[in-house]
Amino acid sequence: MGCYPLFACRNWFKLHEDLEEIVSEFVSLTLVTDPFGDFDQRYLARYFQTLKPFKRHFIADLSQDPERFVDKHHRYYARKSLRDMQVDVCDKPLQYAEEWVALYDNLIVRHNISGIKAFSRDSFLKQLQTPGVIIVLGKLGGKVIGAHMVVIHGDVAYSHLSAFSDAAYKSRASYGIYWMTLKYLKDHEIRNFDLGANAGFEENGQDGLAKFKRGWGNDRRTAYLSGCIFDSAKYSEIVTMRSIAVTDYFPAYRKGEFE
Repeated sequence: MGCYPLFACRNWFKLHEDLEEIVSEFVSLTLVTDPFGDFDQRYLARYFQTLKPFKRHFIADLSQDPERFVDKHHRYYARKSLRDMQVDVCDKPLQYAEEWVALYDNLIVRHNISGIKAFSRDSFLKQLQTPGVIIVLGKLGGKVIGAHMVVIHGDVAYSHLSAFSDAAYKSRASYGIYWMTLKYLKDHEIRNFDLGANAGFEENGQDGLAKFKRGWGNDRRTAYLSGCIFDSAKYSEIVTMRSIAVTDYFPAYRKGEFE
């Protein structure tokens, strides 16, 4: 059914041109838009048969001082963790590949992660070589105990993944690492930092991850789930073959893929 490699697509018109050359390979296309993309909902509706708000991302508008908008609770634990922890920012993150993989393996075990979210070592080797990727490292006694992978594109940065050792969880190292991430991005004239959204498909104000992200932000932006069907006959055939009931999930034949 094909897979189109989209890391960050802001300009749908350019993507549309690219797809015209290879559309015959596809049954359908699903993508989630960049909240900072150069388009609006009406523009997207011209090209996508399925279009709906997907998630509202937490945003740090760095034209403002983080001291003024970061949650008091977050600032307290950031200062506390930074008493003993050193934080470095590396713009050639491949050199820390082994440390990153070890930290993420710990995350996989701790949260019982499986499927597409349990990235392989080879996947990470590719991600760490992607232009614009930096890694923010927390070190205790010279040893890496936590890391935050961030993608910078123009004047916007995107929080991609973070992972921590058991020692980092005990010392709440994530607060110090995120605080220093904000400081670094502001110092390098990044205008907005996209912290991502809540876990799962439904917005839940009580979700722990959402609370953590909300504390670093001062704005929200919506990402849209957008879908096209290129081969209607094949699409219907797959849905029928898999006995999928009527659903608003897109594409319907992949309903339940994350359950």
